[in-house]
Amino acid sequence: MNSSNYNAPLTFKLYILAAILFGIYGGRVCPFLASLTISEIFIHVSITFSILLLIRHFLLPHHALNKQIKQIKLDTFCFFIASLPLALYYNIVYDFGLDSNVKIVFGMALFGFFTGCLLQLSAKLAQMNKMEQSGKFEFELSGQRSSLINQMIWLVILLLVILTAALTMVTVKDIFWLKHNPELVMDGSGQISVIKELIYIAALVTGYAMAVMFLWSKVIKQILLSQESALKKVSDGDINTRLPIFSYDEFGSTASLTNSMLDSLEFAQNEVKTTRDVAIVSLSALAESRDNETGAHILRTQEYVKALAEKLSESTAYSTLLTSNYIELLYKSAPLHDVGKVGIPDNILLKPGKLTDDEFEIMKGHAQIGADALSIAEKQLGSSSFLEIAKEIALTHHEKWNGSGYPNQLSGENIPLSGRLMALADVYDALISKRVYKPAFSHQEAKEIIIKGEGSHFDPAVVKAFLAIEDKFVDIAAHFQDSAKDLLA
Repeated sequence: MNSSNYNAPLTFKLYILAAILFGIYGGRVCPFLASLTISEIFIHVSITFSILLLIRHFLLPHHALNKQIKQIKLDTFCFFIASLPLALYYNIVYDFGLDSNVKIVFGMALFGFFTGCLLQLSAKLAQMNKMEQSGKFEFELSGQRSSLINQMIWLVILLLVILTAALTMVTVKDIFWLKHNPELVMDGSGQISVIKELIYIAALVTGYAMAVMFLWSKVIKQILLSQESALKKVSDGDINTRLPIFSYDEFGSTASLTNSMLDSLEFAQNEVKTTRDVAIVSLSALAESRDNETGAHILRTQEYVKALAEKLSESTAYSTLLTSNYIELLYKSAPLHDVGKVGIPDNILLKPGKLTDDEFEIMKGHAQIGADALSIAEKQLGSSSFLEIAKEIALTHHEKWNGSGYPNQLSGENIPLSGRLMALADVYDALISKRVYKPAFSHQEAKEIIIKGEGSHFDPAVVKAFLAIEDKFVDIAAHFQDSAKDLLA
């Protein structure tokens, strides 16, 4: 029955509440029912509402209006139909006049309207909560446009009309009743009955109205919170998030337009990312074409840096900087760490043996060359976080924790984290890779060398992260192996 938006427990409670309030009005408040005993009224009300509730529960739970969350129409109609035989019974058995019968029909329909309002708003809230829990939202407009603002305005107007009509009807009827019962005016009991009835009706309508407005405010609050949560995810970098649409109204229309804007933004961002990735691949391929390093080296160091960054992001000291977006930029920028080697002469860059001191000084210049080239590109493109990180890596991945590195002898945390991560990744891969001038070291040998360099060459925190995920390094090295051609080169 839940699929039909039928809430059986709440329906039972609201129907019983309506029966009690209607019974109190008939047995204790309305002066026209004084001719009936409380037990008679209790029996009449109990039978009427029991039949009404049984019909509502067994025959109408899957009604189309339930599925469409339009319980106001359904319950108002049900109460109105149920009031007709009751009014007819009072007319035939107790000789009630037309005005008294109208009061019964109007009163029952009023209870149906308020009961339907509460059930409809509760069903709407339940539907929204179900979407929140399952994470399955609607992101497209559907159905006919309805104005939430107009609904609220008409509800307030309707409540005022109902209250005015009810009080007017009671006042006119009671004045007529007092006119034909002057003895009740003389002893003051008539005035007390009239005042009691007016207060009861005003309190009843006000109470229901407050309950309706409370639920309505919860619905609006839920819509705003859901959309605010989605927008926060977007602002945090999750561009794939879309605002949920609960209905085709002002909020739904605004959410739909926002989603269209996010679609356009995502498309533009993907184009920028594609352009960025193509530029990185082109530049790294250029550097690779002139270097003894292999394409697999670029892929491995890229994966090493990502693995280290993800591990460090688990600590509170680095979680703020190492967001998923920043780690992605690190991963994309890593291949450019040696792009400056394109500016190193072939006789030095491709020398198979050990470099002389003078040659090594020239080789060390590749860090600054790469950073300068990326700086020029950055100025042309404007502010670009990807180029900023790429420049950091190119310039600082040969700096050492104790300040003995190059080109600027930076030390400790003065070295950007991107450079500290690449320093370990680059050295590790150089150690485990076979070259014409050296054999490949085992993982254990490379690990021991890195441990010896902790606090001197490498950031201790990065070494700690490496030791925690050393198995990942082994897997990455095995997955991205050098080709036979690379090994023979």
